[in-house]
Amino acid sequence: MVCKNQMKKTVLPPVIALIIAMILWASSFIALKLAIQDYDPMVVIFGRMIVASFFFLFIVRRFEKTELKRSDLKWIAVMALLEPCLYFLFEMQAIQNTTASQAGMITAILPLLVAIGARIFLKEYLNRQTLVGFAVSITGTVWLSLSSSPSQFAPDPPLGNFYEFLAMVCATGYTLILKRLTAFYPPLLLTGIQAIAGSIFYLPFLFFPSTRLPDELHPIPVFAILYLGIFITLGAYGLYNFGVSKISAGKASAFVNLIPVFAVVLGWLILNEAFTFPQYFASGLILFGVLISQANPGLKKNKIRSRKLSIF
Repeated sequence: MVCKNQMKKTVLPPVIALIIAMILWASSFIALKLAIQDYDPMVVIFGRMIVASFFFLFIVRRFEKTELKRSDLKWIAVMALLEPCLYFLFEMQAIQNTTASQAGMITAILPLLVAIGARIFLKEYLNRQTLVGFAVSITGTVWLSLSSSPSQFAPDPPLGNFYEFLAMVCATGYTLILKRLTAFYPPLLLTGIQAIAGSIFYLPFLFFPSTRLPDELHPIPVFAILYLGIFITLGAYGLYNFGVSKISAGKASAFVNLIPVFAVVLGWLILNEAFTFPQYFASGLILFGVLISQANPGLKKNKIRSRKLSIF
């Protein structure tokens, strides 16, 4: 009984952290939509990065004794390049072209991409069931994009959904590298490094001729940027990094399946977004593919066999 209670106490904090992170990430699609209505996308991304970096400076002294190994610097650099640098470039393009609900739905394929990435780079076992699930989810993603029609706030849903898919590819590489790094470094430190790297990466974009700098303050977009910087860039990523540090990358990425549900609900409540019947069916196909890939029919058999062996 003591062991079971200890296991529950050990598993519960990362699970709660991951669920809260998924709710926050789902809300980020809404916040981005609200922010880019009045501000240039590059201003929004840099704003959230600099806000997160500013708040990280208040706690950076906690990590003074933590030394970064030279051999890990390249992995930290690649992690930061994938996310937030490239990830947010793709996601911002996605949110400009598609709806927040559809962008959130595309995130459901992340666990499958992580499983495939783990097979390629970590040599982890990948069964046919996972591949079938991946194929079903991709089919649903394509269907969702093709069944979407342009609107004032979603001028090109297929293109936007493709950009969101590229963002998930970046998130896959980030998750795999993060799992390695959290074995040696505090999750919150890695989160802060991401924020600072993102600020440096996006600063030059402010001086591009195509970037429209703000000439006045708009309350809702400003609040959205503050929310993205504090609650998403620091909060959600900090919670996710903590969760990944405590459980396997595959199990942690499976929580991403909650984002589409939260994103659709929030998109309906706040932005009045709605799916057509074919889009609901396509979304269900995405989630069904994820469920296929996550199910493990051999798990119960293995547990039964292990119990029988333990009796002897």
